[in-house]
Amino acid sequence: MSINLTGKAAVITGSARGIGKAIALKLASLGADVVISDINAEQAAATAKEIASATGKRAISHAGDISKLDQAEALIDACVKEFGHIDILVNNAGITKDTLLMRMKPEQWDAVIAVNLTGTFNCTQPAFKQMMKQRSGAIVNISSIAKDGNMGQTNYSASKAGVVGFTKAVALEGASRGIRSNAIAPGFIKTDMTDAIPEAIRSRMVKMIPLQRAGLPEDIANGVAFLSSDMASFITGHVLEINGGGFQPASAD
Repeated sequence: MSINLTGKAAVITGSARGIGKAIALKLASLGADVVISDINAEQAAATAKEIASATGKRAISHAGDISKLDQAEALIDACVKEFGHIDILVNNAGITKDTLLMRMKPEQWDAVIAVNLTGTFNCTQPAFKQMMKQRSGAIVNISSIAKDGNMGQTNYSASKAGVVGFTKAVALEGASRGIRSNAIAPGFIKTDMTDAIPEAIRSRMVKMIPLQRAGLPEDIANGVAFLSSDMASFITGHVLEINGGGFQPASAD
């Protein structure tokens, strides 16, 4: 069985660039129509145009701040208005404001929770209501390896652990209506954000990965495609770790 998403409509948050863009491109290449959602309107529009040209599928952009419920609701409404339904929701948008706990300001905590966790709720609730009517749907939430804790990321780790609990609860609530809810926990992925990490640190981190390379955005996109498809029809409430085998400090010796 191959993955075929023809006729599906997908919303991917934070998809103007990076991992989100790779996910949107992958889903469109498999036949889905997509909504590119991002706070950067110009970049979202450019990405939608690029994906439509590359895949021949319909791709629209919608700019907004998903930490605001009304703007998240408008995003889901835009998808339903344009395509008539929403079959896939990928909660990918996320931010970091890293610092040690002793130095963390309340606004740094609040900002990360607002986007990463509350934003996931804000988008999922209206999408879930529509999927309940359809009696079908796939939700994929992007968590992180940091869900298990990471120094200097108490806010980020808390938000990503919260996403896991949220994912599992939604899976239970949606199962009787044919709605599946899963999460992906990426490890160290090569993006513009990680490219900004000093080379020496990046090299050391890669040595700690059993597969001896950083992940690529496409690695996460492949996982999302699988969990969004009928090939994963009996999978819900699961957290798929895509991390090259996990960090193994001993391997860096």
